Amino acid sequence: MKGKNKIRASPYFAAVLATALLAACTTPAPPLPTVPAVDLGRYSGTWYEIARLPNRFQAMCVSDTRATYQPDGKGVLVVNECRTADGRIEQATGVAKQVEGSDGAKLRVSFFRPFYGDYWILELDPDYRWVLVGEPGRNYAWVLAREPVLDEATLEKLLARATALGFERQAFLRTPHTRSPH
Repeated sequence: MKGKNKIRASPYFAAVLATALLAACTTPAPPLPTVPAVDLGRYSGTWYEIARLPNRFQAMCVSDTRATYQPDGKGVLVVNECRTADGRIEQATGVAKQVEGSDGAKLRVSFFRPFYGDYWILELDPDYRWVLVGEPGRNYAWVLAREPVLDEATLEKLLARATALGFERQAFLRTPHTRSPH
């Protein structure tokens, strides 16, 4: 009768234990700092995506990605568009709300109300020519510029800043632009 009293761990218990052990080993990311303030009037207009962390909601975009922001009463109207592999232009329209107390540096954006996502302005050119945007979980980030091309030194500076903030630099994809901005 040897071995009859052995304890066997069920696959479920093993998975729960492994998850608990992994959770105990992780440390929460430090708070994500934003710029002190953003003038949403100056921020409005068209921004070209220069680079982004890959995400499921932009998976179909292969080039010419841009966003246009327009103040709209208490919020901001957001129109995103990009070119797909078959040459079509995809467009999504959403809204953004300023997070109270953030002086414009934190927005909550929705393309599928009532679901909102964080859109935090992490670095911003004093002349509003380029911006680094991300969210506190560090899963999404974008480098945007007022023109479809950003000089390499500025892009490298923004990617280095993203890395210092805990974003995965190697994961950033550069966005090609094939059509005229005007």
